Amino acid sequence: MKITRIHSQIVQLPDEEPLAGGPPDPDTKRTFVILTLETDAGIEGLGLTFFGGKLIGALKAAVDALGALTIGEDPLRIEAIVAKLRAAAGMSGPGGIFTLALSAIDIALWDIRGKAFDLPVSRLLGGYRDRVPTYASGALMRGFPLAHVEKAGARLVEKGFRQMKTQLALPGDTNPEREVERIRVIREAVGPEIDLMCDINQRWDVRQAISIGSRIEEYHLFWLEDVVAADDYAGLAAVAAALATPVAAGEYVYGLAPFRHMLEARSVDIVMIDVLRAGGISQWMKIAGMAEAFNLPVVNHLCPEISVHLVAAIPNGITVEYMPWSARLFEEVPQPVKGELAVPDKPGLGLKFNRDMIKRYGAGG
Repeated sequence: MKITRIHSQIVQLPDEEPLAGGPPDPDTKRTFVILTLETDAGIEGLGLTFFGGKLIGALKAAVDALGALTIGEDPLRIEAIVAKLRAAAGMSGPGGIFTLALSAIDIALWDIRGKAFDLPVSRLLGGYRDRVPTYASGALMRGFPLAHVEKAGARLVEKGFRQMKTQLALPGDTNPEREVERIRVIREAVGPEIDLMCDINQRWDVRQAISIGSRIEEYHLFWLEDVVAADDYAGLAAVAAALATPVAAGEYVYGLAPFRHMLEARSVDIVMIDVLRAGGISQWMKIAGMAEAFNLPVVNHLCPEISVHLVAAIPNGITVEYMPWSARLFEEVPQPVKGELAVPDKPGLGLKFNRDMIKRYGAGG
């Protein structure tokens, strides 16, 4: 089997919050580069990437340039193709647009591999379980009014979610009292049995993280996420050591080596891996294995349609972030039922692009 053709396209989806009816932002678009790899065996693999921002055109160009180098290659030799692309990219890696582009191709290669062997990707990767816990993400954002997130949290519980995530480091004229009050209100709205996570998105310094983090420990958060700058491994370690609440981080980290530094510094209690910033499925699995060697659990960041396969494949995967930004790209995606996602049992990723949606929101082919 050989790769014969690639096709990529930019798709700009409107910003919507479907889980609990959050206010949409008409000025925000969720912009993706989608990719299809075709083979002479009639098998196609799909991939995607984003985080390009104003450089989305450059990201698409990188996907096209790297994808062209796969033509004529055997798609089942994934490590050989990845090595070829790394060598061809010269000194442009290991992070940034190169890694984001590589991830789209790597994902598509694993989709082809699953279809070639008539197995879901999760089983190719280990097949530890067929269902995984999932948490609602994006419905309790820091920019939403407190009255809305209070109702939204209760609505998520009614929908069957047993885990959900909010955010602190509030916009505008905030202070520790406002931060603590927001967590108190949300905790009371969802009840004591719900696993409540909280994302800071690198907006605190170490002092703030320890000070505010200590004050909200009575509300028993499941984790505090990205409390300080992602590359401040010593600072993360200081916060993790000071708090009883577990500290999660890793979504902003590109590639394999920084995770080694993070783990060696004992910076986190929970390792969060983004399949796009990691370098695709291949790298995601290597990082998860490294986390297992440090006796640490793993969670994903975004792309639940793909990440459900990864978290389900490994023994130290604990939950999938259900942030449905990319859901409308596909005809059908796994849906949360009683706080869990079932892994698709179709070959490969079990996904098909929604051509009507892509035609409606596509920005060039």
